[in-house]
Amino acid sequence: MRKRAAGLIADTEPLPTSVRAVFGYYADTGVFDAGSLRLKLRADDAVEEMIREAFGEIEEAIAAEFGYGYVSFQYDTKLVMPAKLTLGYLYRILDEPAHYEAEEVTRLAVEALIDGDMRDAINDAEYDDFVVDFETTADDRARIAELAQELLQARVEEQFSRYSAEVREVYDWAVDISEAHQDEDEQFRTLMSRAEDGDADALDEIERTYKYADFEAQPEVFTEDELELPYLKTQYDRVGVIYDAMIEMYRETGFEIPDAFKRSIVLAIIGAQLWLDDLDDYESDLRDGQLTPVTAEYLLAASGTEAKSSVVEISESYLDRASTEATVADSTLTGIATEYIYRDGDPGKLPTRRPKT
Repeated sequence: MRKRAAGLIADTEPLPTSVRAVFGYYADTGVFDAGSLRLKLRADDAVEEMIREAFGEIEEAIAAEFGYGYVSFQYDTKLVMPAKLTLGYLYRILDEPAHYEAEEVTRLAVEALIDGDMRDAINDAEYDDFVVDFETTADDRARIAELAQELLQARVEEQFSRYSAEVREVYDWAVDISEAHQDEDEQFRTLMSRAEDGDADALDEIERTYKYADFEAQPEVFTEDELELPYLKTQYDRVGVIYDAMIEMYRETGFEIPDAFKRSIVLAIIGAQLWLDDLDDYESDLRDGQLTPVTAEYLLAASGTEAKSSVVEISESYLDRASTEATVADSTLTGIATEYIYRDGDPGKLPTRRPKT
């Protein structure tokens, strides 16, 4: 298939985003790997089965707590996509006997990622993502969240006991950095409030300590050029470091994963945070006084139109680099996933002038 025709297919709006992403990546890179797509289905199925097993135990605990014979439990698991991509990559480069080992590390990574996300939600008293199929009160939802997280944490701790201390140390390192960033939330909210009130010093501080913050210790994952990306430090601490650590956990258990693959995962995740979550949540974040790269751009830019353009440019810079690194790593799946992220974003949601708070 010619790249031009693939590009036309990729730009056909009625098609599912997943299909457009496959053809879009081919149009951009000339890479079309049907075998990788089959491995994606295998990795997706394996990870979904891991989640079903863990959630099955949670369902049993909730049912016992609330006096039901059976309950259904759901929790948003989009954050495990990088684990699926990593497993798919390992399926491709490893001999069949090693696939089981890769799946076991993936199980630990998946459950640790969900456990960490649950803990963040509980710390923020956000229980809406803990979904069950029976009527609940606010106290019930808090208890359900507590049960789910406690059980998942116990599963994670048991799995860590099977690995070297270095695997646990990598995980704890990432959690410490992520929690330190969360601890800065009130400081960032104060900065945003001051900037909204017209404090020029606050704008300068946002530029210096949020948009172009310096690393105390530069992560090895990034190139010198990437260290110049806007919002890199804050967004690495916010989301990227967790996936940096995830890849290091695989490495500590003996799997050889190239730097380009890890770089593509971390950059894609930061890009997704900006291009999907922060873009979609702009108005609610603005109302809540939450400083993000998107709300920051609407404070720093000279106009709403300029802010919107800047958000698009910054997001694309992350996703373009992620796609390039995926190609270097020979990871078609990660390249397609990055293309999917890009095509799933909707900059039309951003205003050309800043809404009133």
